[in-house]
Amino acid sequence: MASLSIRDLDDDVRERLRIRAAQHGRSMEAEIRAILVEAVSVTNDGGSFLSVLRDRVGALGGFELAPPSRTASARAVEPPA
Repeated sequence: MASLSIRDLDDDVRERLRIRAAQHGRSMEAEIRAILVEAVSVTNDGGSFLSVLRDRVGALGGFELAPPSRTASARAVEPPA
């Protein structure tokens, strides 16, 4: 197993990690390990960013947005003067 040191970690980040670890009933080291494993375990199964976002938000209960009304036609962007 490898060891890893993290230098110059902000005190606020350290405190939030400590609280998060306590909420999950683990040590800070175990919490950081779990965060890192989750971060690198997300595989891209060919889904787009939006499909991944939709799936994650859907798991939290989802949301409904009405599409904006389009009354004006699209216009070309003009370069700055």
